[in-house]
Amino acid sequence: MNDDTRYMALALSLGRRGQGNTWPNPAVGCVIVQDGRIVGRGWTAPGGRPHAEPQALAQAGDLARGATAYVSLEPCAHHGHTPPCAQALINAGVARVVAPISDSDPRVSGKGFDMLRAAGTEVTTGVLADRAARDLAGFFQRVETGRPRVTLKLASSFDGRIATATGESQWITGPQARRWVHGLRSRHDAVMVGAGTARADDPSLTVRDLGIDRQPVRIVVSRRLDLPLMGQLAQTARDIPVWICHGPHPDPILHRTWTDLGATLIGCDVQQGQIDPTALLAALGDRGLTRIFCEGGGALAASLLAHDKVDDLIGFTAGLTIGAEGLPAIGAMGLTQLSLAPRFTLQDVRAIGPDILHHWTRSA
Repeated sequence: MNDDTRYMALALSLGRRGQGNTWPNPAVGCVIVQDGRIVGRGWTAPGGRPHAEPQALAQAGDLARGATAYVSLEPCAHHGHTPPCAQALINAGVARVVAPISDSDPRVSGKGFDMLRAAGTEVTTGVLADRAARDLAGFFQRVETGRPRVTLKLASSFDGRIATATGESQWITGPQARRWVHGLRSRHDAVMVGAGTARADDPSLTVRDLGIDRQPVRIVVSRRLDLPLMGQLAQTARDIPVWICHGPHPDPILHRTWTDLGATLIGCDVQQGQIDPTALLAALGDRGLTRIFCEGGGALAASLLAHDKVDDLIGFTAGLTIGAEGLPAIGAMGLTQLSLAPRFTLQDVRAIGPDILHHWTRSA
């Protein structure tokens, strides 16, 4: 592994520390190296500011002059809430900037590299570009399509059930898998469930036991707003954001009650009796979300899959069987031909305690 690859891998790992905390901004890492020694490190702060580069430059101080900066995304070139990071690198006297890929945001999109080159800074691109594209896929997708990237997580028995016929579901998978899920929640901007899951499980949808302060937004898709008013989500809505995506013309009393409880209510169009997934994700993208972790239930999972809105599938499969009378992980999708079924490509498989994790991405 050469130096560029080694330091870019570190910059990418620093950037991943900000995943789930920086939306709508990308989670970026920066490493500044002078004569083979790391003199500055930084990553995008919670809320998206300050950016990674000024934090690393502040740490490097005068040692940034003549150094190489490894940044996991093209430095920004526009004046937003902060000055351009490309200009900050120039002002600090950085001699060389290494970045894997350009920023598809039209406010940047090559302008950062152009600014650096115009100032005489050497620019190298393409180092670990595929890995950077994966890390930043949610940000790019929101910029380019208007909707966040969706990961659907399912924890099921070997025969694809998430509960017994009586509704018992705790616990199908083991404690190691459940802890892994909390780690996945922490790296997403929001956790989303359907109304049925919210009613049946009374979930908190928080990240626990990982020493993490900042929580993801909690989203419930509920066409009629008929959710438990004494449940965990309702009782904690003022402390941790709760967004409820509902259909048109909701019950005014429920609308006012949830608003008074501190929830954010988002109206969406309805198709065939369900919230339209396209409208749902467009509304969430409009609010800045880049990465959503959907934990079901079956009806919401089926709707997202049927409308080709799932980008990543993460399954936790336990070594037990429940039988056909159990609750299926995915509801009816109305498929009549196998050729119409959404296809995914395997990315990873591993044992997590006694369970199996398998990660799939949407096939092109």
